[in-house]
Amino acid sequence: MAEELNLSNLKPAQARKDRKRVGRGLGSGKGRYSGRGIKGQKSRAGSNKMPAGFEGGQMPIDMRAPKLRGNTSADAMPIGPFRTYSQPINLRDLERLFDDGATVNLEAMVEKGLLKNTKTDVKVLGTGDLTKKLFVTAHAFSASAREKITAAGGSATALKEPAGPKKRKQRSKPAAAEEPEDSVAETPEADADADAASEES
Repeated sequence: MAEELNLSNLKPAQARKDRKRVGRGLGSGKGRYSGRGIKGQKSRAGSNKMPAGFEGGQMPIDMRAPKLRGNTSADAMPIGPFRTYSQPINLRDLERLFDDGATVNLEAMVEKGLLKNTKTDVKVLGTGDLTKKLFVTAHAFSASAREKITAAGGSATALKEPAGPKKRKQRSKPAAAEEPEDSVAETPEADADADAASEES
């Protein structure tokens, strides 16, 4: 018969372990330094609350790293703080999904399942063969893709012009100082007249 449960015999199902009591004298086993050792950062209060990425006080890597280097334009892909993304579409997919003479634009690609929506830039790549005459419109084309499309009798229309090297503005040269109106240019005839007058005198 099970013993009747009351406050006198009530106990937990699993025995508890008493909390470690530190700093209660040398005889307790955890006195003097309380298990922390002598000095140093780990012996101080709050040493277990260092933020993520803390490097002991030295300059953190996110502050040592260079800032805003490299391709920082809005069209830089796939690096830079203004990184963008272009959805690649291969010619083999256009060959498989579109008929000869079809117009291939962003809406047609969404209809065929090549794109989720028209918000993403599309770049047509030259992987695969193209035997159909297609009129393709996309944001960008690789050189091989453009060559294959035109060789098949189609056209490749880019929605974005490729970014070329920036041209430096030429500074306008300063205008030459104007000569005063009262100054008269000397001519060989005037010199001859002056010499004749000096000889007569």
